[in-house]
Formats: sequence, C-alpha cells, structure tokens
Amino acid sequence: MTKKDDERPEGQGAGPDGTQGSEEQSSGPVSQDGVSQNGQDGQDGRDADGEELTLEDILGAPQNADAAAQEAVLADLESALLGDLKRLQAEYANYRRRTEDQREREIERAKGEAAKGLLPVLDDLDRAAKHGDLQEGTPFSAIGEKIRAVAERLGVTSFGAAGEAFDPQVHEAIFQQPIAGTEVPTVLEVVEVGYRLGSVELRPAKVVVAVPAE
Repeated sequence: MTKKDDERPEGQGAGPDGTQGSEEQSSGPVSQDGVSQNGQDGQDGRDADGEELTLEDILGAPQNADAAAQEAVLADLESALLGDLKRLQAEYANYRRRTEDQREREIERAKGEAAKGLLPVLDDLDRAAKHGDLQEGTPFSAIGEKIRAVAERLGVTSFGAAGEAFDPQVHEAIFQQPIAGTEVPTVLEVVEVGYRLGSVELRPAKVVVAVPAE
C-alpha cells in the first residue's frame, strides 16, 4: 500500500536534506516592477532604458547650481589671469623698446666723444682747402682724404651753409650784419661748420647772420 506522505508537489524541494527548492528560492525575491532585488537597476555606463551613454550625453547632461557657480568663478579667474598676462607682455615690450632706444643713444654718445677728437683736424683741413693747400695728388691731400673717410665711417656729418635760414637750435651767431632787403635772419657766412653724429650734435655751426636793416 502506497503512502500519501511520499507524494510531493512538482517543483518543490526536499526540505532540510539539501534537495531542490522552489523557483522563488533559487531566483531570490522579486520586486513589484519585476526586477530582481539581488541585482542593480542598470549596468554602469547605461541610462534608465539600458542604452549606453556617449561622451556627448555626459557632457550635455544638465549641471546643478553648485557646478555652474564653480564654472563661473573659474571663467572669471581665467579672464583676470589673461588680462594680467597681456598687461605684462605690453609692459615688457615697452621696456625692451626703451632699453633699445637708450642703448642706441649711448652708442651714439660714445661714438660722438671719440669723433670730437677729430673736429680740430677737420677744421684744419677746411682752412687748408680754402687757402688752396690741398692740391690733388699731394701727400697732404691724401692724408686729408683718409681722415675724412674715418669721420664718415663713424657717421659724422657736417651742417651749416650760407643762405639758409638762421636756426638758434643748430647755429651759433657770432656776429649780426644788418642788410637792406633782408626779411628774416639768414646765414650770411659760415665761420666754422657744425657737426653731428646721428641725433647727437657734436658742435653747433658758428655763423655770421644777416638781419633786417632798421
């Protein structure tokens, strides 16, 4: 005679002896939305619908108020630093330009001091030329040409000529001669030419000035 206790419903385990249990026990508890509570709602890098997130999705995600405020602060700081950098660059460029200008002036002054020693010699050559002592082909003429060539290489130039308007900035009047018909002070005669080296004046021109007659 068969015992009824030995008959068990299909799908149930044997109980404490380690045999199969029910499907609910093997799969774990199930939530109301049908998703197993033992797992996560979605995998990493996926949205709620299970689709993978792209870089554009991450960058385009809306930011909270704190993140937006932090970005605004960083933008203001970057703008301020950029302004400081531009100002420093402009100041450095101006400093270099001033330094170069000052350097050029110092070089001209140094050359001028060296060239001033040639001025008395150049004056003697001018006087000799006026008196006809610099005959072409003579040793004295050859020496004079070499001295003038040295002065030219240094950048020394002469100024002051009869007939030009008198300029007290570059002319030194040693005598004034009233002449009828003269409307403005004019250089009548150059007693001693002036010399300059670049923008540096080595010596003004000494001149006789024609002035209007009273």
